[in-house]
Amino acid sequence: MTTSNKVAWIGLGKLGLPMAARIAAAGTPVQGFDLSAERMVLAEQVGITAHLSLATAVEGCRLVFVSIPDDRALLGLHLGPDGLVEAMAPGSVLIETSTVSIEASARVAEAADARGIAYLRSPVSGNPVAAESGTLSAMVSGPREALEEAVPVMAAFTKAQYWLGDAEQARYAKLAINLMIAVSAGMMGEALAMARKGNIGWEAMLDLMADSAVGSPMVKYKTQPLKDRDFTATFSAAQMAKDLDLILGCAHADGVAVPLAAQMREAYSSLIGTGHGEDDYIATIHHTERLSGLPAFESATGARE
Repeated sequence: MTTSNKVAWIGLGKLGLPMAARIAAAGTPVQGFDLSAERMVLAEQVGITAHLSLATAVEGCRLVFVSIPDDRALLGLHLGPDGLVEAMAPGSVLIETSTVSIEASARVAEAADARGIAYLRSPVSGNPVAAESGTLSAMVSGPREALEEAVPVMAAFTKAQYWLGDAEQARYAKLAINLMIAVSAGMMGEALAMARKGNIGWEAMLDLMADSAVGSPMVKYKTQPLKDRDFTATFSAAQMAKDLDLILGCAHADGVAVPLAAQMREAYSSLIGTGHGEDDYIATIHHTERLSGLPAFESATGARE
């Protein structure tokens, strides 16, 4: 067991890097590792010490954070003789922040337990902008005493840490939240299509939605990009499709009826098939407008999409 105050961060992608950078900026030394040389260079520029191997990145670190894209990356990173679990010291704490399946997470939990490592499932709700501002929310399950130890570091990139239980509860919670986000995106698409058919001004309807009973933080956050018809991805349609696959798999395994999830998965399949897979997930607007026979959007300046 190590008593050093430095931490390791494995996976320096769009979410991982700003989260790790917040920790470094708060004064905690961060040792980072990523398979991308470009991301390692970016990490060095924000005060993270880049390492060329997992073993050296986690050396001397009691807290090890992970941010990776999917189940395949999760299992490939953590398991096996050269994996992260074997590289970590017994008695250390693994904090895994990704959106992955319950089954894959449970396999990591088993390996961590055998190694004597406390495993915190800690997916986060938010996007890279929230990561940069330190306002992510963490859904956490695993040993509560391990969370209490990690909170002072996690506070650098999260506004809240919700402990939900000692097993896979956090994974269920993250999938449930993302289901609500996907369905909300679909509802916004339909509502805005109705408004256009009714000759309501585009910006006027968006302002109304944001200021109405349905003006959730997500709606408010998307109001200005939608006014600008800016579909630059903070979380892409393809990524949402991946999460919906996880949601459907989880729900089917547990006997939960999720017809809205199935419908939204088909909507995102259509977006991907029509070239909008790398657009932001709110590009459900395109899908509904196309189905509704609406013409290409024309802004006040006369520009068309």
